[in-house]
Amino acid sequence: MIKDDTTWYASWFNTPFYHILYKDRDYNEGENFMFNLTNYLNIPEHGKILDLACGKGRHAVYLNKIGFDVTGVDLSQNSITHAKQFENESLHFNVHDMCKPYHEQFDAVFNLFTSFGYFENEEDNLKTIKAIKAGLNAYGFGVIDFLNSEFIIDNLVEENIKTVEGIDFHQKRRLENGYITKDITFTAEGKEFEFQERVRALTLKDFEVLFEKAGVHLLDVFGDYKLNKYHKKTSERLILIFK
Repeated sequence: MIKDDTTWYASWFNTPFYHILYKDRDYNEGENFMFNLTNYLNIPEHGKILDLACGKGRHAVYLNKIGFDVTGVDLSQNSITHAKQFENESLHFNVHDMCKPYHEQFDAVFNLFTSFGYFENEEDNLKTIKAIKAGLNAYGFGVIDFLNSEFIIDNLVEENIKTVEGIDFHQKRRLENGYITKDITFTAEGKEFEFQERVRALTLKDFEVLFEKAGVHLLDVFGDYKLNKYHKKTSERLILIFK
């Protein structure tokens, strides 16, 4: 059994298997979310957007396609190496730790699809929000798109098997010490692998406390990618707009 004991997100996000497991994510839904969000925020034409924890860059590529100057950053060198093939004069990718401020300011900083709350040190959650604040210009908006932990916990599927590209991913989920934890085991290339995902079960109230400590102001909260109103028991997402 191959088990990587480095920080789980640094190892798991850097493997090809992470992208295989989640390859069926709805691209149209993600693009519609980006379109709805940029229109709601009224980001200026050719405005600058930072995609924080951009992965392989598909949302950054779409944002650039619809007219924005986009920088995508991620901790995973493998993801950034892949994303760099899409670079142009108004689309750039770099390796960057989102706990630290980026060296530019933007009209918007997007942290999308639950790319938050998985740090070993909870202080890094606050550091990330402060880094987002530092990356906003005078008119800029921060966006954190997080899972709605209350809905997820109420509807938790404890165990299932997901088969993708001939690989059977065994997934076991639980709430443990304030984290929504998923153990993932599978066999590929003749080897057995084990990874774990851990996301802090942060609620809206938890974010409000973090925002107050970071000195940012919560402006609006949405519950899905169509920007419908947030309901703590029925919404699948917790989408926070702040500055």
